[in-house]
Amino acid sequence: MPSRDTSLNLLTKFIENENLQHHSKMVAKAMEEYAKSLDKSDVEVDKWWTAGLLHDLDWEKYPDEHPKKAVEEILPEAGYPEDVISAIEAHAPDRTGKEPETEIERYLFACDELSGFMNAVSLMRPNGFSDMKVKSVRKKLKDKRFAENVPREDIQKGAKLIGKDLAEHIQFLIDSFKKLF
Repeated sequence: MPSRDTSLNLLTKFIENENLQHHSKMVAKAMEEYAKSLDKSDVEVDKWWTAGLLHDLDWEKYPDEHPKKAVEEILPEAGYPEDVISAIEAHAPDRTGKEPETEIERYLFACDELSGFMNAVSLMRPNGFSDMKVKSVRKKLKDKRFAENVPREDIQKGAKLIGKDLAEHIQFLIDSFKKLF
C-alpha cells in the first residue's frame, strides 16, 4: 500500500481547496482513531486513515463522477488496496449503488458527513473543538438552516451502522479532533 506521504501528495495533487483538504484530514483522523479503538493492526490503522483521507479525492476535479473516477481509475492505478477502494465507493451509496457493509465501509460512512458538520460547528465557536460539547452539536443538528447541505439522515444512519448512540459517536469525534487541532 502507498505510504501516508504518498497519499497526502495524491490528495494535494487532486484537491487544491484548503477546506476540502481539511475535511479529508479530519475524516482520516476520525478513521484512524476508530481503528485504534478497535485494536486494529498498524497496517489496518493505515488503511482506515487512508480511506478517510482519500474518500473525496475526485470531488473537486470530477464532481459529476465522484467517487467513481477515484475508485475505478485513480486509486487502482496508484496501487491502493481493494478494501480501501471499496470503502471509498461505499461512502456514497446514492452515487455508486454500493451500500456500506464491511467494518471499514461502515465507519467511513459514519465519519464523513458528521465530520463535515462538526467542522462547521467548530467554526462558529471561539475555541473550536477544545471545549465543544455533544449538546451543542446536537442543537445545531436540529437547526435545518445550519449547514443545510449536510444530510441529517446520513448522520443518523452512520451512527446506526457502527452500532453507536449518536451522542457517543459525536463525543468520540470531538475527542479525536481535539488531538488534530
